[in-house]
Amino acid sequence: MSQVLVLAEHQQGKLKSNVAELLAAAAQLGEPAAVLVRQTGTGEGLPADLANLGAATVYVADIDDADSLLVTPQIAALESAVSASGGVSAVLVGNSIDSRETAARLAVRIGAALLNDVVGLETTTEGVIATQQAFGGAYTVRSVAARGIPVISLRPNAGELTTPAVEAKVIPLTVSIGATATARISDRHERGTVSTRPALQAADIVVSGGRGLGSAQNFVLVEQLADALGAAVGASRAAVDAGFCTQNMQVGQTGITVSPNLYLAVGISGAIQHRAGMQNSKTIVAVNNDATAPIFEVADFGVVGDIFTVVPQLIEAVSARQR
Repeated sequence: MSQVLVLAEHQQGKLKSNVAELLAAAAQLGEPAAVLVRQTGTGEGLPADLANLGAATVYVADIDDADSLLVTPQIAALESAVSASGGVSAVLVGNSIDSRETAARLAVRIGAALLNDVVGLETTTEGVIATQQAFGGAYTVRSVAARGIPVISLRPNAGELTTPAVEAKVIPLTVSIGATATARISDRHERGTVSTRPALQAADIVVSGGRGLGSAQNFVLVEQLADALGAAVGASRAAVDAGFCTQNMQVGQTGITVSPNLYLAVGISGAIQHRAGMQNSKTIVAVNNDATAPIFEVADFGVVGDIFTVVPQLIEAVSARQR
C-alpha cells in the first residue's frame, strides 16, 4: 500500500485541529504518513501524538530556522518525504493560507497536480478522485490527476475525524533549505484578546448573523445562541460591512469557507457569495422573516419568522435541555 503524506501543522507544542481529519482522510486512500517540521530541540512529543491519531510513519524534519521562515521549510520537508517514501499516492494539507501556498509551490517543484479546497476524496482504479465546488458552489465537480502525484488541500469537516492509534515508525529527514530567498519572520506580537469559542474555520457548529439583525447591539443574539450551543460565531458580508461585527467573522466567497456539522443562519438572506462559503455544511438551519430568501434554497430546515422572537426562544430551549 502506497503512502499518503499529511502535513502536520502545529503551534505552541500542539497539533492543529485539522491534523486528525487529514490523517483519517489519508487512511481512506492508503497508508497515512505524517510530515512534521519543527524547530530544532522542540516538539519532542509530537511524533507520539501523531501515532495516536493514526500516522503509521512520521517523517521528522528538524530545522534550526523552522519558526522564523515562512512556508519554505514545509515545502522542502514534503519534497524530501516524497523522495524518501519510495511511493506516494497523494499529499494532503489543510486549507489555511500557508497550507495552500505550500501545496501550490510543492506541486510546482515535483511536477504534480494541484487540487485546492477539496470537499471529498475517494480512490478508484483511475487514482485519487477529488470532489470540489466550482463557481461559488453552483456546481460540484470531480477531478482526477492526469499525471503526477495529486497535492490536495482539504476543506475542514470534509471527512472522517479519527483513525485508530498505531505504533508509528519515525524517520528523520535531511532537509536543505538552500540559498533560495524566502520570507522571514522578524518579530511577533501576540494579540491580547483570547476567545473561548471554537475557531470559525474548524468549528463543529457555527452560528452566523446577517443584516437582518439591524445593529451591532442586536448581533449579541447570535453570540448568545453560539455560546449556548458551544459554537463559533460567523457573519455575512452585509453584517460585516454594516459594522455589526469584525471582518474575521465573515463567511463566504470573500471571507472564510466553513463546513461544520451544523450551520445556523440568522437574519441572512443568502446571497450566492455567502452560500459559497457555507453550503457544504452537513446540516443548515435558516431563520428569516422572508419566506422567499435564497438561504432557504440550501437550508435543510427553515423557520420563517421574526428572529427577535425565534432566536430567544431557541436559546431558552437549548439552555433548558442542557439543564
